[in-house]
Amino acid sequence: MPAGTGSGESGQAAVAFVAVVPVLVIVALALLQAALAGHAVLTAAGAARAAARADYVGADPERAARRALPPSFRAAATVEVGADSAAVEVTAPRALPLGPRIPVSAASLLGPPEGVPGG
Repeated sequence: MPAGTGSGESGQAAVAFVAVVPVLVIVALALLQAALAGHAVLTAAGAARAAARADYVGADPERAARRALPPSFRAAATVEVGADSAAVEVTAPRALPLGPRIPVSAASLLGPPEGVPGG
C-alpha cells in the first residue's frame, strides 16, 4: 500500500464536506433574504415617490402609493400621508416560511402646497 493512501483520508474529506455544506446553505439563505429586503425597500421608496408626485399634481397620494406597489405588497402595506411627507411601510418577503418578518419603510417629502416656482 503506497504511503498517504490510508483508508481514513477519504473519510476525512467527506466529513469536511458535510461540515461545510450547512454553513454554505445558511449563507446563501441570508444573502437571499437580504436581496428580498432590498427589493422591498426599493419598492417602498418607489411607492413613496409616487405618492409625492400625486400630491404635487393634486391627486390622491395614498391611492397612487398603493397602485405603485406590486399586488403582493398592497394588502399589508401601510401608507401614511402627512402635511409634508408620505411614508410607505411593507413587509419583505421571507426566504423561508419560518424566517423573520422584516418590515421596511421609505418616505418622500411632498412639495410645498403652492407648488414649485417655475415648475
